[in-house]
Amino acid sequence: MKEVDFLPDKMLCTPSLQLLQSWYAQSLMEIVEFQEKNPDDGKVLSNFTEALVNIRNRHNNVIPTMAQGVIEYKESFGVDPVTNQNVQYFLDRFYMSRISIRMLINQHTLIFEGSRNPAHPKHIGSIDPNCDVVEVVKDACESSKMLCDQYYLASPEVIIKQVNAKAVGQPLHIVYVPSHLYHMLFELFKNAMRATVETHESCPSLPPIEVMVSLGDEDLTIKMLDRGGGVPLRKIDRLFSYMYSTAPRPVMDNSSNAPLAGFGYGLPISRLYAKYFQGDLQLYSMEGYGTSAVIYLKALSTESVERLPVFNKSAWRHYQTSIEADDWCMPSKEPKKLGKYNVKV
Repeated sequence: MKEVDFLPDKMLCTPSLQLLQSWYAQSLMEIVEFQEKNPDDGKVLSNFTEALVNIRNRHNNVIPTMAQGVIEYKESFGVDPVTNQNVQYFLDRFYMSRISIRMLINQHTLIFEGSRNPAHPKHIGSIDPNCDVVEVVKDACESSKMLCDQYYLASPEVIIKQVNAKAVGQPLHIVYVPSHLYHMLFELFKNAMRATVETHESCPSLPPIEVMVSLGDEDLTIKMLDRGGGVPLRKIDRLFSYMYSTAPRPVMDNSSNAPLAGFGYGLPISRLYAKYFQGDLQLYSMEGYGTSAVIYLKALSTESVERLPVFNKSAWRHYQTSIEADDWCMPSKEPKKLGKYNVKV
């Protein structure tokens, strides 16, 4: 949370950011209480696990609360390029740290509470050492189709194909966290189905969504292709931006003062889940036709190590960077004058 101080002062003063910082301060104090206690004491371990569960529950609304703070700031003060750059940089690092913290908490509580899901007896905490990727794809697909049918009374067919280059004809298994993969796929399926239905609402039938899953020596790749009309190139980056969300303002829950849903943060958060274990998520769109979404994961568990932000001089310098004058221009336009000095020739 040290980096939060580099956000604009007016953003830090919003009610949502104040609430957020109070959660983190309280959680830190609760964790520090166990610093000098004996970890071999069963009672201490039980109390520590209980404290972790309480902390996890307290932070359930961190993402929408932070998003609400961004909205409050934008509505009051607008957005400039430097603030947009710094907020994007901070939130990517902030949410990545949150993914890691929740991963650690889930691992500890699942293992030390002794609770085990009977449907997945071989899971090590939340990690599946033999994750069936295609089954997770199907689960996310069915959940998305159900939502699409409820909202639009129709949903496109999904065609799933798989290629195992390491063992031809065998299922695609990797060591992974199924809930992370499901989160990414569910978001992509929702977007693909909505775009497909809305683009072809006047057509007698809907074009299918095609999914290809491929396992190689280094990568497990999932490609999802829809025919939902695509988006122009200039808007691709905005789909991953926290400051340029086009989602409607969400409904507020007065009991917790935290918004419930509707911020359009699905894609940037999904990309962080992919990057957490050295993967990635990319979009390639053809305006007028459709969009291909590609998830890259590491095929080898030895390469699936955490990718975490660190606060050092490099990070500090990033927050001090300003947007310089544009040194490229188009013949019909003047370059943007964002620099400190203007040189006349």
